[in-house]
Amino acid sequence: MAEYCNTALSASSDPLVVVLGRALGAVDVLVSNVSTDQWSAATPCADWSVCRLVDHLIGMNRVFTALLADAPVPRAPDADRVGEDPVIAFRETSAALLLAFGQPGVLDRQYKGPLGTASGAERLQIRLYDLLAHGWDLARATGQSVDLPDDLVESSVAFARSQLAGQSRDGRFGPPRNVDENASAIERLVAFLGRSVSPPS
Repeated sequence: MAEYCNTALSASSDPLVVVLGRALGAVDVLVSNVSTDQWSAATPCADWSVCRLVDHLIGMNRVFTALLADAPVPRAPDADRVGEDPVIAFRETSAALLLAFGQPGVLDRQYKGPLGTASGAERLQIRLYDLLAHGWDLARATGQSVDLPDDLVESSVAFARSQLAGQSRDGRFGPPRNVDENASAIERLVAFLGRSVSPPS
């Protein structure tokens, strides 16, 4: 696990926060291994480059941190940011997010958001499945191995299925895709969220 994760997690031993730290650490490896010539590469997310996808990861860390602190939610970037080190930004915002989720009482509190009210624990799991799915996107776009913890992904598949049941996918996810019965947990997660898991041509 990345050192910043260990430092942030020292303030909390809650199993859910530890799970989030493991996922952030795994995605940190993917972000850190993006080569200079890959930042403009296309990803499985329509119209998003690798840089725009990592911007989203950074931005959602900030959004969830602000939500937990009852602070104004930062606006998402309109386009790829320049002049900001994405690796450092991802690490700093990940550490802040872990610290926010690790504060006493946060997981039990109810928080209002654009899609309704949810507990801190539910917010953490929403952040988790988005993070893991975009980790897959990043690995696919940059030719890296998808080394995301299977146990975390399995629980995220189950949570995403229950949490999205009956919700509109418009502007958020495509329709679920079919996958082979022997598909990995991460393939089942991203297919449920609308990605094609066929090998890139």
